[in-house]
Amino acid sequence: MRIGLFVPCYVDAFEPEVGIATLELLERFGLDVAYPFDQTCCGQPMTNTGCHAEAAATEALFVRNFASFDYIVAPSGSCVHQVREHLTAIPQTDEVKDVRGKTFELVEFLHDVLKVDAFPWAEFPHKVGYHSNCNALRGIHHARPSELNKPAYSKPLDLLAKVKGIEIVTPARPDECCGFGGTFSVFEPAVSAKMGYDKVSDHSRAGAEYVVSSDSSCMMHQKGCAARIGVPLKFIHIARILNGATA
Repeated sequence: MRIGLFVPCYVDAFEPEVGIATLELLERFGLDVAYPFDQTCCGQPMTNTGCHAEAAATEALFVRNFASFDYIVAPSGSCVHQVREHLTAIPQTDEVKDVRGKTFELVEFLHDVLKVDAFPWAEFPHKVGYHSNCNALRGIHHARPSELNKPAYSKPLDLLAKVKGIEIVTPARPDECCGFGGTFSVFEPAVSAKMGYDKVSDHSRAGAEYVVSSDSSCMMHQKGCAARIGVPLKFIHIARILNGATA
C-alpha cells in the first residue's frame, strides 16, 4: 500500500514534529510512505475567505502530487475536509474525484482503513482532555456531535484508549468550538479569543494536564489563549501520542 503523506502548511511551519510523528507512525504498520517535495497548500485559506476560484492552481497541484498513491493521509481534519468537500475550483475529472475520495485524516485512516487494535510502543501516563476540531467532528465524522440524537462514538478516543497509562477526562462542553476557525480568528479576534478562553478553562476544570487534538491549528490557538489567562495546560497532537511520545 503506497501512502502519500500530506503535511499541512501550519504543521510544516510551526509543528514539524507532528508531520514526522505521522510518517513514523504509518511506517510502524509496514506502509510504503512517500512525501512529495513540491506539495504546498490544500487551498483551504482561500476557500475560507471566499476566494475559491483563486485556489484553482493550488488544487491542481495537489492532484498532480498525489494522484498516483493508493491513499493520501494528513494529520489534519480541516485540510482533509477541504479536499473532500471543497476541492472544486478545478474541473471534476475522474482523477480529481479519485484523489478527493482517497484522502484520509490520520485518525480515521488508522481507525477505519487499517483498523488498528493496539499501539504496543505507546505509553502516556497523563490526564488528557480531547479537543474535537469542528471540521473533523462534523465534516468527516470523527465522533457524534452532541446535537445529534444518535449512538455515541469517538474514533480518536477509541485509539487513545489503546495507549497504556492514559486517563481521559471530559470537559463540560466537549464538542464546543475553540474559536480558531481559520480566518475567523483574524476577522473576529475578540470573539475568537473569548471562545478560546472558555475552552481552555473548561479543560482545566475537568482536570486535564494535556489537551490532545488531531488538528494543530486549534491547539496553537488554545495554547496562546491558555498562556494569556494563565491556565496551566500542555498541548500535544494525537499523532505524537500514538507514535510513542511521553510528553
